[in-house]
Amino acid sequence: MATRTLTRLFDNHDDAVAVVQSLESAGFSHDDISIVASNHDTRYTTAGSGAGSGAAAADAGGTATGTGATLGTVLGGGAGLLAGIGALAIPGVGPVVAAGWLISTLTGAGIGAAVAGGVGGIVGSLTHAGVSEEDANLYAEGVRRGGSLVTVRVDESRAPQAEQLLNGRSYVDPAARRAEYASTGWERFDDKAPAYTSGAASTSATRTVL
Repeated sequence: MATRTLTRLFDNHDDAVAVVQSLESAGFSHDDISIVASNHDTRYTTAGSGAGSGAAAADAGGTATGTGATLGTVLGGGAGLLAGIGALAIPGVGPVVAAGWLISTLTGAGIGAAVAGGVGGIVGSLTHAGVSEEDANLYAEGVRRGGSLVTVRVDESRAPQAEQLLNGRSYVDPAARRAEYASTGWERFDDKAPAYTSGAASTSATRTVL
């Protein structure tokens, strides 16, 4: 049976979390689901860290400074995929929280591999899984600018059901968001760029579910 990789970018982290939970409730294995989300607002903190301190803290260049942080050190809460969400910092993006096959492919042995590989590794992992290079660059940039990326691998026969669940919350329209970024001179994701610090992600190119 052919396998497809379906991906959605969300400006609202709660929407991404709800979609992950919906996929799991529908019987999609958490082994086939992934979430990678910006942690610039430090909604997650490492165990034992003070209030407001970032998980796997990153400096302005996005370099990991929380050397003790590995996947699984962040409070997960609930069950399934989100219970094991972990923290890392990535050059060009800064602090993120992530869980699932996509981040496992990127990190390999742990956070050191993730930092060495950069989010360029996420672009490569997405394209290897069948996502177009154009969209993979957009999704990496979207996470850099504060978004949350949900990816699921599904058999072709279950793809329509998975797409319906992915579309159950307000998600980013890739074409419209790409045009919005391009209007400011953006061309592709650059893992050597400074971490994005201008605030909340744009919402003008979001498909709203009524």
